[in-house]
Amino acid sequence: MSLAPEPDPERARSSRPRGEEFFARQRTSTDQLPAPEVFVRNIVRGILEVLAGVREVEQLARWLSEEVYRSLVTRANLATRARSARRVPARRDVHEIRSVHISSPADGVVEATVTASARVRTRAIAVRLEGMDGRWRVTALGLL
Repeated sequence: MSLAPEPDPERARSSRPRGEEFFARQRTSTDQLPAPEVFVRNIVRGILEVLAGVREVEQLARWLSEEVYRSLVTRANLATRARSARRVPARRDVHEIRSVHISSPADGVVEATVTASARVRTRAIAVRLEGMDGRWRVTALGLL
């Protein structure tokens, strides 16, 4: 005879994640993610290439939230139209990342500001990264 209580099947069923919870995005802790500075540098360089018209935004889709992706598509389309109206070809500028400042307001969240320079323009970029499904994802983006 066992003194352990019998498992309650109703309670066991309610503690299991439902399908939508199981397949929904899962938050990831900072210690389970790679160092954010390398990712920040690479994603900012990719975003600047999209805006310059030398990279397709789809190449960055897996690292962008849906809202950021849609916003970047809109900005890239406007930049393409502006270049077309002025009859200026897309140019592959080499963007030098001048500085990266990173802070972490919560576990699994990183906010970074980046200063990047090209031949004729210097830009300030702010990004918010959140750890989801074992990788960093850009959930907010600001460009000046």
